[in-house]
Amino acid sequence: MQRELEKSEMEEKTNRGISGDATERLSERLSSLENLYFPRALQSAAADPSQRKAIFLDLLSRDVALFLERYGSQLRSNELREFDALKSDYEINWHLKRLWSVMSPTSEELRMRSVTVKNRRRAYLDKLMCDGNYFSEDAMREREPYLHHEYVGRFQDQSGRAMARPGERWSETLMRRSEEAFLVAKIRGEQQRLGVAERDWVGNERIQEEVEVEVEVEFEEEEEEVEEEEERIKITSDNHLTATQLNHPDDPSDQTREDKESSLSPEEIEDRLNQFTYIMQQKFLLGEDQEHLDYSRIDNDETLDDHWQREANVDAEEKYFADD
Repeated sequence: MQRELEKSEMEEKTNRGISGDATERLSERLSSLENLYFPRALQSAAADPSQRKAIFLDLLSRDVALFLERYGSQLRSNELREFDALKSDYEINWHLKRLWSVMSPTSEELRMRSVTVKNRRRAYLDKLMCDGNYFSEDAMREREPYLHHEYVGRFQDQSGRAMARPGERWSETLMRRSEEAFLVAKIRGEQQRLGVAERDWVGNERIQEEVEVEVEVEFEEEEEEVEEEEERIKITSDNHLTATQLNHPDDPSDQTREDKESSLSPEEIEDRLNQFTYIMQQKFLLGEDQEHLDYSRIDNDETLDDHWQREANVDAEEKYFADD
């Protein structure tokens, strides 16, 4: 009996606070929107606008707080003001404050929102790192091929990327080669745009190898003449030039230096990959991955708060015991 009286009082408040015309206009506009949330039991009854309008009208007459919880984010400022007369109800007032803080936030609310978003993105970053796919080397290279090339790719064997892999079907190999050609084209395009010397363009390794083979063939044809010349030259001291030096006057230290710069140890490559990964993580945190992720879903995901709050508690405990 008491619950029925409370419900009756709530309906009276609603009727006094929101005019019939406002309720009609509000329900009419919302009914035209697609992809609104409806409980599973009502989904079949919300197939067309007239049915959705009836659902909104019924909910507004029964439970304004629940209506604001479900559909408050869809309201305009003038529509939200229609509920001001119901602020005396604690639950309704709580929802109104929350909605106004999103619609017209104060400077402090903006600051807190920024902190919350940063924490949620960091929590989502931890999930992505645990998953292991989004920040795998191949996935990061696909998103930022030129950046990967500058940090890691130019020190790796590029020919291996086009080779068939164990257990891979031929169609999969062809698809991967096509994707690889697309990435190489993007890298070359960026190199051309930045004015990189043509000899340093990605993919020119094969051309360089062909040139070296041609030089080697020419050298073999001249080998007999070199040997005859060597026989006529007698090396009497360290000050005399060898036959090789006569035919190759370039400073050999230049080639040694170039070889050292173009090859790194596995540890050095791993270190550069870690640097590249760190940069990609920062790009994600700064919101620069819009092409690949829905930031609105991440930034508004309240379930992520549990993760970063646990992390904060652990950090606080560690600091406490460290100070102790």
